[in-house]
Amino acid sequence: MLYTSHLIFTIILSLFTGISNEKTPEKPNILFILVDDLGCDDMGFSGSKYYETPHTDSLAKKGTIFTRGYSASSVCSPSRASILTGTWPTVHGITDYLYAKTGEAWSKTGRHTKLLPPPYQLSIDANLTTIAQVLHHNGYKTVMAGKWHLGKESENASPTDKGFDVNIGGSESGGPYSGGYFSPFNNEKLIDRPQEQGMSYAMKLVKELGLFIEQNKNTPFFAYLSFYEVHAPIQTSESKWKKYRDKSDQQGIHDVGFDTSHFFPTRKYQDNPVYAGLIEQMDDAVGVILQKLKELKLDKNTIVVFTGDNGGVNSGDDYSTAPLHYRGGKGMQWEGGTRVPLVVYVPWLKQVPTSDTPVSGIDFFPTLLHLTLNDRYHIRQKLNGTNISPLLKGQAIKDRALYWHYPHYSNQGSQPASYVVKDNWKLIYYYEDKHEELYNLDTDPFENNNVAQTNTKERVRLRKILFNWLNETCASSPVPDKNYIPEALAQWKQEINTKQLKKLEAHRKEILKIKWKPNENWWKSKVISNDN
Repeated sequence: MLYTSHLIFTIILSLFTGISNEKTPEKPNILFILVDDLGCDDMGFSGSKYYETPHTDSLAKKGTIFTRGYSASSVCSPSRASILTGTWPTVHGITDYLYAKTGEAWSKTGRHTKLLPPPYQLSIDANLTTIAQVLHHNGYKTVMAGKWHLGKESENASPTDKGFDVNIGGSESGGPYSGGYFSPFNNEKLIDRPQEQGMSYAMKLVKELGLFIEQNKNTPFFAYLSFYEVHAPIQTSESKWKKYRDKSDQQGIHDVGFDTSHFFPTRKYQDNPVYAGLIEQMDDAVGVILQKLKELKLDKNTIVVFTGDNGGVNSGDDYSTAPLHYRGGKGMQWEGGTRVPLVVYVPWLKQVPTSDTPVSGIDFFPTLLHLTLNDRYHIRQKLNGTNISPLLKGQAIKDRALYWHYPHYSNQGSQPASYVVKDNWKLIYYYEDKHEELYNLDTDPFENNNVAQTNTKERVRLRKILFNWLNETCASSPVPDKNYIPEALAQWKQEINTKQLKKLEAHRKEILKIKWKPNENWWKSKVISNDN
């Protein structure tokens, strides 16, 4: 009888313990980690056997990995604005990276394209409420550390104009162009200290962010940690370069590293030791900030989100990485352009390890407000996102379509397109010639088999869904360039796929040589001027 009573007591106690573990703490903290240009397959937990990311992998083991996590755009500024406002790029109006050229100015860039990209917003409109503003009004300390790229301070579009109490290192710049990835950074929003000479950008950001959190540890905080990594120009230390150069050697160095199946040469393999070192630098910093939360006894009271702003760069720019399971990369209309690593960890929830439900960057706003039980304080806009927290516990959310609209030409070689994913089907509409591509992502995730001509029923259904959305959100469209000369475009493409391909292959083989030496300042790849 005594044993029975004890057993009943134990069961009741365990039930109450389970309930308390699921109870949301009052005003829990949020650490939102956003990595720039991180490919969907660039993490250990997402399948890479070349890049090493032990700290983020450990986070992924505790949280839920979203295997179909999408960014709201294939380039950075639109995606970032969608995260902060919970709206589609067609709604907030930032449809391209700041400050890409449009109209007649684009015509003068020498790309010889058939269409002229439309104008777009250069900052988050004052009529849109950011999640930082909502949390600030709910008593949170809000801090933005790292890349901003959503407007200029001189135009009242800095982080502190959009709900953040503190701005650590954020400006209108899209990359670490002023000083690179090692101190001194020459960033007016960061203090360069002599004792930090040679410190990586990621480590500098988490060091400053850690100080902010420690100073505000008794106040709920929203920390938006937006790494400049792994955007070009890519750089790493000599030791990390050597580690991954040797790893490339062990895995076998391919004779040919690029193909020309699309507009620009495209990287075929994950074998860039400089990029691999840069990823590890980012992961090291993730480990430091997570350890800081633990030291301050805040780890059990802090939601952690880890994701990327768009696909990895495998054409254009620095040709850094290659997707393992999908087609394309940053700036492209295929899955590799918008699939991103995504982990959400809520310490007090019993979470499922993975979810294969499609989710988008627009979903963070409503989800984080739900998880923190915060009021929707004067949100001016209708949120396009969905609360995806049920997925963390293995439950379902309402079926829906996800949309993308990129009426521009990317630095990676894509042309203007809109696309929709619904019921595992994906339709891409191209503005140049109005042709369409239709893929079954269940059976063809690499988008090799275009069935637009053989599955008319599905193509017509998705086209209607897509164009209804484009009309409802007043999406802008490109217009014909009256100066378009097809022969000029053909000649330019031929030069790209001959001269540039030779340079890329030569550079790839050069950085894999045992005695490779970069420029005189830092271990890094070729510096570029693209600000995206």
